[in-house]
Amino acid sequence: MYQTEYNSKLMSPADAVKLIPSRGTLSMGMAVSEPPALLTALEDRVKAGKIDELRVYYSHSITAAAFTILKYEYMSVIKPHPFFPTIVERRLVELGRQDNRRVVFYMPGNFSAMPRTLREIGIDAFIMMVAPMDKGGFFSCGTNADYTVPTARIAKKLIVEVNPKMPRVFGDSSVHISEVAAIVENESPLFSVPDRPLTPLDALIGKHIVEMVPDRACLQVGIGGVPNAVCAALHGHKDLGIHTELMMPSVAALIQCGAVTNKYKNVNRYKNVYTLAAGDEAFYEFLNDNSSMEARPVDYVNDPSVIGRNDLVISISAFLEVGLDGEVNSEAIMGRQYSAPGGQLDFVRGAQLSKGGKSILAAYSTAGKGAISRIVPKIEGPTTDPRTDTQYIVTEYGVACMTGKSTAQRAEALIAIAHPEFREGLRLGARQLGYL
Repeated sequence: MYQTEYNSKLMSPADAVKLIPSRGTLSMGMAVSEPPALLTALEDRVKAGKIDELRVYYSHSITAAAFTILKYEYMSVIKPHPFFPTIVERRLVELGRQDNRRVVFYMPGNFSAMPRTLREIGIDAFIMMVAPMDKGGFFSCGTNADYTVPTARIAKKLIVEVNPKMPRVFGDSSVHISEVAAIVENESPLFSVPDRPLTPLDALIGKHIVEMVPDRACLQVGIGGVPNAVCAALHGHKDLGIHTELMMPSVAALIQCGAVTNKYKNVNRYKNVYTLAAGDEAFYEFLNDNSSMEARPVDYVNDPSVIGRNDLVISISAFLEVGLDGEVNSEAIMGRQYSAPGGQLDFVRGAQLSKGGKSILAAYSTAGKGAISRIVPKIEGPTTDPRTDTQYIVTEYGVACMTGKSTAQRAEALIAIAHPEFREGLRLGARQLGYL
């Protein structure tokens, strides 16, 4: 019944991007949801001098944007406003620094607040990749609900790129054809996340964490070697639940092995809830038409009050450096923005609102091939997680709990899980700060 409307809105990428104003605000789906055909057509408009100034609001760019509109030569008319910068923006920043130009405008904030922020800014046009329309006239954006779906719904013009390779999932992850201004069809491979082999340190840190995870726990798992090691080691657990920001292959494998049932969750029972997903072709096939998989907007998934409604929430994320008072930086290196808070603080707080919940932040004890301690007297970067919120810190040397500890006790606990070569220097730093 919606085919006539579909046909009336179907057009070429070149015609579709004419709906994007030459001066105004644009947002786009993040990561896998970036639409390559539309971005290529928009780059053609830029090259033709048809764009005056476009402020682009987005998170976690990948190759589709990097190879089109996020090129340095377009920075006079394209103004990137990333909420989560990647290597793409870091390269642009460095090129701009060499020319004494500011070309990237980082947007600080927790991931859960991004839909509200974009609504308040006002978005003229939104572009994203979707699965083919279903019988009800809905397009599923299977890998991304996050800010993608909420912002698509409030943008003045919504332009979708239909890709049959995009999985169709359940939850709150679709837009209706009545909300769509233009449709483009383009079959292309989905962005694939490279597999990272586990290291002995990943396995050792994972072992410390797994000992803290009971049966029936509800998991939030971040990206990286340690979370992958944790998932692999949890295959013998029973009746686990999933309520996570990121759905990835290691979590899918945990679901497929039977360790996950979601039967003891208090909200979204029997469902694997996530807000974005990334993996490989087999992973996307697992997501497709799987009624246990529910993608929901980030202002729901990452809302600490929602997270805390489930019991035994175990949140596992990474950090870059932690101060001896428990303050954590997970986003900047040597004072320069490297990534972003993402949803880390959302889950740090949400897990501790959960009955029996635990917030765990994990990392190798050193960086720079052993030359730099991640445990420091005082963090240099911005505060991602205030010392008032942190709970468990884990390295290969063990677990330090911040709860109920004085500053002196926190310092002692963190020094004990630092690399041995740095412990004496940390003790000196703690005395200079008045902690010991």
